[in-house]
This record gives sequence, C-alpha cells and structure tokens, in this order.
Amino acid sequence: MKGIMKKGVLIAVAAMLVFTTACENTEKKVENMTTVTTAEATTEEAKDESATLGGLITDGKLVMGTNAAFPPFEYLEGSTIVGFDVDVMAEVAKELGLEFEIKDMEFDSLPTALSQGQIDVIAAGLTARPDREETMDFSQSYYEAVQTIIVLADSDIVTADDLTDKVIGVQTGTTGSWLAEEYTAISNVKGYANGMLAVEALRTGSVDAVIIDNNPAKVYGDQYPNEVVLLNDQFDPEFYVFAVKKGNKELLEKIDEVLQEMREDGRFDEIKDRYLSE
Repeated sequence: MKGIMKKGVLIAVAAMLVFTTACENTEKKVENMTTVTTAEATTEEAKDESATLGGLITDGKLVMGTNAAFPPFEYLEGSTIVGFDVDVMAEVAKELGLEFEIKDMEFDSLPTALSQGQIDVIAAGLTARPDREETMDFSQSYYEAVQTIIVLADSDIVTADDLTDKVIGVQTGTTGSWLAEEYTAISNVKGYANGMLAVEALRTGSVDAVIIDNNPAKVYGDQYPNEVVLLNDQFDPEFYVFAVKKGNKELLEKIDEVLQEMREDGRFDEIKDRYLSE
C-alpha cells in the first residue's frame, strides 16, 4: 500500500529509473533497481555512534528502498528522487552519522529486497498491515492516509458500493489492490507498476476506476481536472510506517528515536509542510 520543492538532500543519479510490474514473494529476484547516493556532513559524535550501529547491509551507510512514483512521498524532479520520505530518511541518516543511499525499484519488490539484505529500510508510503509484519518490523507511524477512488468525470460510479463487478486499476502490491478485491472479482483487478499508469488506463477506458492513496490521487486529479473525479471518504484510514528487516531491533530503535526528535524540534513538521500542505 497503495501529495513540492526539493530541499535537504543532494542525490546523484546512478542509472535511469525503470518501472515494471512484479510479483511479491521471497523467491523473486529483485530487478531493475536504480541506486542513488548522497553523503551528509555529520558530527564526530554521530560518526562514532554510526560505527557501532549493527544491522546495516553496509557499514556506515543507510540504504533506503523505495518506488519513486508515489508523489509527494517519493517522485522524480528531473532525474532526481525527491519527496517527503526522502527528506525524512535523509535526516535519519544524518543524525546517525551514516552515508545515505536510495535504491529505486518496483513497489512490490521492496519486501523481497528487504528480506534478502539488499536494502536497510523501506520508505515508500508503506501501510502497516499484519501480513507484512510477518517478515518486517515497523517504525512508529508517521502519516495517516486513506484510499481514494478515481473515476472519469462522466462515470456512474459515485460510491465504493458502485464498484461491484467493475474493472479496477491499482498499483500492484498496495492497499488499493487488496481493497479492490473486496468489491470485484480478482480477474477484474488490473495491477500496474505505479499509480500514473493506472490513471492512464482509466483515461483510455481500460479500467472503470482506480483505487490509490489520497495524496497521489490529489496529484493526478490536479493534472486532469476536467477528466477525472476523486471520490473521497469511502474507506477507513491507514497508517504509513518505515520498515526494517524482521529482528533488526537496533536500527528500528534508532529510526524511532530520530523521528521522535524531529517531531519535538519541528523538523518533521517543516518537511510535512514542504510536501503535504493543503
């Protein structure tokens, strides 16, 4: 599971970004990863602390896995990955005295990359769900979201109940895909590598509706104000978390400590206002 100015992070792009649909399971090989890195200036105290931080796939480096097609949490500005999650995790890396690296991949490949030790943390608008918690541990919640239905302006779909037997577009592996299966046959749920592709399918008539998180939905609604309509307040709220590999207690505690510090000193709200101001 599954809304703009760039500040705070300098990201060097190492490869072109690739978005393709994949299946989430522990045996799948993670492909099409783009790696970008940035080194943050840190205090000597933070550097000393990072030297003893266990549970990282590479000493001295925090590797964030994401899917950079989820505005405003992670998306492209030119060839640079920016967004709410990026800025927050960059602050975490800085506070821990760690070099910061981003690996961009398909959303539903992220759990596999985490379990196989290719990334340290998932930061991708990830919703806390019991089934996900079987293979990963969650940070404190950092954002409350809700799923939104996107339909064409002339659609006869006006509530979630009207989705029965409709063809629904979703981003593969997200909360939206699971919700869609509650309203229509699995064969009617069409998965796409990212939300924009699902919206394009809606615009061309390949699907009847799209279910996606509210903030990306707002972005797509602003892009096509005369073509699509957003149906809000149809589902219960959900909560975004950062995720580390199951059992990586030390890293998880450090992430939560920095998040709490950021809430107390105002940095968290500054980042939130930068990307999520109404």
